[in-house]
Amino acid sequence: MQISDVIADMLTRIRNANNAKHETVDIPASNMKKAIADILLEEGYIKSYQVIEDGKQGILRVTLKYIGKQKVIQGLRRVSKPGLRIYAGCEDMPKVMNGLGIAIVSTSKGIMTDKKARKENVGGEILAFVW
Repeated sequence: MQISDVIADMLTRIRNANNAKHETVDIPASNMKKAIADILLEEGYIKSYQVIEDGKQGILRVTLKYIGKQKVIQGLRRVSKPGLRIYAGCEDMPKVMNGLGIAIVSTSKGIMTDKKARKENVGGEILAFVW
């Protein structure tokens, strides 16, 4: 089955596994998904991830993080979609929940958080909000 929005598929898989309190979730791998998983790991939203080679595309196995029975990822939302791209300059970069969450941004310098994009003075496509 061909999926048109692979980032939305990744976020949906993580959201569903998180709501079902699963330990891990498997996602078809790509460089963009690895970069998003890197950001989630750096910001403390997931425990770890690993890339499993299967001779084809590869699998990204994300280990979800919980504090007791509390979910660390309270919400994930895809912002820019294939049918409607959302861009922001560095001065117009949105703050998620007044700075409590992060926005994942695709810039000319790579995929980064909204805070890092403001610091490096670059804008780009707002991929997702995480809180």
